[in-house]
Amino acid sequence: MEQRIYTIEDVEDFFPVHVFECGQCFRWQRQEDGSYTGVAGGRIANIAFESYEGEAEGGSGRLQISNCTEADFENFWSQYLDLDRDYGKLKRKLCRGDKVMRKAVKFGWGIRILNQDLWETIVSFIISQNNNIPRIKGCIEGLAELLGEPVGVFEGRAWYDLPTPEKLALVTVEDLAPVKLGYRAKYLIETAKIVCQKGMPENVEDLSALCGVGPKVASCIALFGMGETGSFPIDVWVARVMSGLYGIDEKNHGAMKAYADEHFGALGGFAQQYLFYYIRNLNARK
Repeated sequence: MEQRIYTIEDVEDFFPVHVFECGQCFRWQRQEDGSYTGVAGGRIANIAFESYEGEAEGGSGRLQISNCTEADFENFWSQYLDLDRDYGKLKRKLCRGDKVMRKAVKFGWGIRILNQDLWETIVSFIISQNNNIPRIKGCIEGLAELLGEPVGVFEGRAWYDLPTPEKLALVTVEDLAPVKLGYRAKYLIETAKIVCQKGMPENVEDLSALCGVGPKVASCIALFGMGETGSFPIDVWVARVMSGLYGIDEKNHGAMKAYADEHFGALGGFAQQYLFYYIRNLNARK
């Protein structure tokens, strides 16, 4: 059966490595050709980008989504990939008078913040606590394979959805042992029970009622799962860049948040992603 490929021309401010490796999502796997395959919204897809010949880095190009129809793109992928937002405009606003941000934006020019499923972000960022990205990805895939419903097979691999709150609420910590979640297993089960009893969180304030969700995890869920683009999650990497490049005490997260609110405002989440990707990869190159 011939694979369906949907092509979008003249796409700007998009690069798969930047989008899928900036710490916002964990279900996308890089392929040998530089494309990414993953699952979202009950759909499996492969996403590739090719810059037009002669275009400088950061220029426009061709976005191709495999296993995607026009209806899939219009009803889901366009919004998921945040393709209707003018990133050129927001980057110019962020960079105005900020040398650090100009460097960060130039480095991660193709970042777009995905519009992810709320339950997926809750599960993902509870698992992310005191964890590294490769292990987070492994735990999430292990959980999906253990308890999730099958989505389908793509290029020889079976993909699964994450288990629903209703299903996760019925298991025990021992049931989740094969996934090697550690103390996070209890957090996930208790959070699933809370969601089953009270419903999915409707605002940022509701997140504090979930088990294992502190300020940093709540900020991530708000940004990536609730569309709160002014949210500015502060982890060790962001604290490092705010201290080393903006001169704020590394332990004073309150001052960092205040700075972000004042200088980045409703674009704080975008600023956070550019800074996170910049400092994390800059450190890796040393």
